[in-house]
Amino acid sequence: MNTPTPTFETLALTLAAGVARIELNRPHKANAINAAMWRELREAMQWLDQTPGARVGILSAAGGHFSAGLDLQMLLELKNDTQDDCDGRSREKLRRSILDIQDTVTSIERCCKPVLAEVHAACVGGGIDIITACDMRYCSVEAWFSVKEIDVGLVADVGTLQRLPRLVGEGMARELAYSGRRFDGAEAAQMRLVNRCYESQAALRAGVQEMAAVLAAKSPLCLRGTKEMINHVRDHSVADGLNYIATWNAAMLMSKDLQEAGQAMREKRAPVFRD
Repeated sequence: MNTPTPTFETLALTLAAGVARIELNRPHKANAINAAMWRELREAMQWLDQTPGARVGILSAAGGHFSAGLDLQMLLELKNDTQDDCDGRSREKLRRSILDIQDTVTSIERCCKPVLAEVHAACVGGGIDIITACDMRYCSVEAWFSVKEIDVGLVADVGTLQRLPRLVGEGMARELAYSGRRFDGAEAAQMRLVNRCYESQAALRAGVQEMAAVLAAKSPLCLRGTKEMINHVRDHSVADGLNYIATWNAAMLMSKDLQEAGQAMREKRAPVFRD
């Protein structure tokens, strides 16, 4: 049974044919990420994780831009919320707030379903934190990116500095984070931040939807296992990864999905898997 589809203040959520589209929905603010959006994004990822009928997620955005990054009003709110006449306790509150925001971004990769980022126009600061936690990233040619924190007097602290080097290499990650320079969709594809750069926003949406449909037709059990294995080996040795997949398949290999895949091949038809 599927979990009821929630409604949000800052996100729009739809589910069709196994594909959940989670759309950042503050277009009047260029999808700047405020406290409500941080909270709701994690709730949406928990819903995606727990809803059997949602096999794949697409993270996209309404309006003219993907995301202008952190809503700077939130910095003022953080300052007010963490005030204390004891400096140590004030800093402790701030640390806990930062860790909570980090957990929102981590909830994307913690979700057992694949999440595809669909980026158009600006993807700045916190927007890059979010997309680097996705499984795959796609953009249109007019997309542009900036690890902007350096220019507003911040050290990026929500995930970019931890995830970006694994995607584009340490040297390029340092260049982008140190300079805050703007780069376009074509360069993002060249450096492998994105899997593919499409010639228009319409082509981007169609291409990402097509990829999501391909994934939604695969064995959900195997998709979840594959994501878990790739996440695991990123932070462990090859030997640890091999040991883990041996344990996983010892538990999950002999599934009805395996039987259905074999039978579909013999009958020369597309397999049909349960959620």
